[in-house]
Order: sequence, then C-alpha cells, then structure tokens
Amino acid sequence: MIRRLGDAGYGIWCWCTFVPLALVALVLAVPTPTVHLRRRIARRSARLFFGIAGIRLRVYGLDKLPEGPCVVVANHASYLDGVIMQAALPPRFAFVIKREMLRMPLAATLLKRLGSEFVERHDRQRGAADARRVMNTAASGQAIAVFPEGTFQAEAGIGHFQAGAFMMALHNGLPVVPAAIRGARWILPDRKFLPRPGAIEVEILAPLAVETTADRETRTRLRDTARAAIIQAAREPDLLG
Repeated sequence: MIRRLGDAGYGIWCWCTFVPLALVALVLAVPTPTVHLRRRIARRSARLFFGIAGIRLRVYGLDKLPEGPCVVVANHASYLDGVIMQAALPPRFAFVIKREMLRMPLAATLLKRLGSEFVERHDRQRGAADARRVMNTAASGQAIAVFPEGTFQAEAGIGHFQAGAFMMALHNGLPVVPAAIRGARWILPDRKFLPRPGAIEVEILAPLAVETTADRETRTRLRDTARAAIIQAAREPDLLG
C-alpha cells in the first residue's frame, strides 16, 4: 500500500514537472524566429524534464549519425518516446508524427513550431498526400526521425514496420540510421498514465547506406535489416515471429 502510494506520488510529480516545462517551451518557441533555435529549446526542456524527474537518460552512438541528412528509425514502446528522441537527437531533426496529435491544440502548436511532419494513418488518400509532403521535406536536405511501427502496445516486443520511412530514404538516397530505445516501456507503458522511476537508454546504430531507387525488393530488404538491428539492440522479442 505504501509503495503504491509512493509510485502514484512519483507519477504525479513527473506530470507536474512535465506540463509546466512543456508550456514554457511552447511560450519560448512561438516567438523564436528559427526552427533550429526552437528545437534547441525543446531539446533542453526535454533533458531538463528527465533530470528533474530523476529518470536517467543515456544516449550512445551519436557519433554514428551522418553529418548530412538521414532518416533515423526507432522502435516505439511508450508515450515518452517522442520526448526521449527530442532529448537524444541533435536539433537538426524533424519528427514524423501521427496526425491525431493535431487534436491536442497546445501540443500541436509546439510540434508545428518544431517543424514536425504530420501523417495520416487511417485514410489512404490523405496518407499518400502526407507521404509526398514528407518526401519533399527529406528532398530539401532535412534530417528526419520516424517511429516506423506507427504505434505501440503494452506487450514487450517489436511489431511491424511501415514502409514509408524506407521508401523516403530510397527515393532521396538518404542513409537509414536505426536507433534502439530501452527502458521506456517500463517507465510509461501503454494504458498507464503515471510514469515509474527508471532509466532510459538510446543507442544509435550503424547507418545503412542506400542508393536512390524505387525498387520494392530493395525497400523490403532495407526495412527488414533496420528492424533486425533494432530488435537485437532493444533487447525485445520479435512480435512477428
């Protein structure tokens, strides 16, 4: 009983830390003139949140990120994943986010100011239009971060990877960089609303070089290679078999 109350108190403390920091980041980001500076504000706010909440965040392999544009693909295990990768990656990355986030006005405003790209998951025609827009963003030289699973579940493991991120990389000849998030599912899993104390690790893996092609077999092979690398580094089972 005492432990349960302590866990609840910790979770409430985390949200009482996160919400004001997010609001401060929003207030600062709205008038800031460049997207790079806005992302630096968001990155520092995310890191400050983890520090105040006592959640240890360690990032390995940042030196493996290419200097130019690339596509980072990471496993999706928790509501915290976006905040984690915002804190982990340099501020040159734009995030691809599900369009449902536009229903949350304050969060949507901040994400827009950070140059995020919103994609439709359920309407095929709209999703295709969103995919073309993200393609153009990548073609302009923007580094992109994607959660190719698109969603997550309470069960530990890596699910199906959507093809969009790999199609975008091959279309523009951009290297794909797998990234593994460990510990986030324990801290804030699906269907839970109060975080638990713990540690999070982000491991940036070796880039996968690509050539400019629209070949479906090449895309499938690239997707499967990135997914296998993430499964091994994330230390979670393969939910597809």
